[in-house]
Amino acid sequence: MLRTPVLTQDQIDVFYNTGSLVVRGAFSPEEAKLIQEWTGELAALPEAPGRQWVFHEKSLKDPAQKLISRIEYIHPFHAGFKELAEALRAPVGQLLGEEAVLFKEKVNFKMPGGDGFKPHQDSQAGWDKYTDFFISVLVCIDEATVANGCLEVVSGHHKRGLFRSWEPMTADDMKGMSFVSVPTQPGDLIFFDCYAPHQSQPNLSDKIRRLYYATYNKLSAGDHQAQYYADKHKNYPPDIERDPAKTYVFRV
Repeated sequence: MLRTPVLTQDQIDVFYNTGSLVVRGAFSPEEAKLIQEWTGELAALPEAPGRQWVFHEKSLKDPAQKLISRIEYIHPFHAGFKELAEALRAPVGQLLGEEAVLFKEKVNFKMPGGDGFKPHQDSQAGWDKYTDFFISVLVCIDEATVANGCLEVVSGHHKRGLFRSWEPMTADDMKGMSFVSVPTQPGDLIFFDCYAPHQSQPNLSDKIRRLYYATYNKLSAGDHQAQYYADKHKNYPPDIERDPAKTYVFRV
């Protein structure tokens, strides 16, 4: 069973002042190894309609090669990730000031040749339709380095709120921003709020970089998980459930 991380008041203050918080060694080496095993199990599950959502991408190293880029909607189909999402709910609740409820989750695989993510705020992906504030937690599964595309965050700009829904950040938005790389080891956590700008670079190394992300909102703001996934399925379903006659575009 995974331990439940507990935050100090100093850590809570850092989160609200900067928009993010790094917690080193939140899970023990044994727990981190278990999460790695679960991720291997997840990747090995058959793709089937109505199951976990698997997305692929073309390798930047070899465009003929197809890579798993991301798996979403995990916890209903894997007991380990259900336990992980539950273990993270308590420290997020500390940051929210009340009980948290899971909104969404995913594993970003970023295999060798996997692409990066352009600068963005999470809430730009239409999340403001559901409620006004979310907190995400990154769980480091493999060592994340500058070479394989670790998370890069900006301090303080979360206080500016949402720039625009469904539109990427512009050069004007990013004036004065400094994206700082945050390398992590297995078992480390990074908490960040939905307005904190972040990005990551492609993985052109030979080492995989898997990160689990769980996103929560205040329970008092409602449980929106089912509606979120139903809405997303209409516009950006998992690869196995796509209409070959349609073109699907990842916007933000």
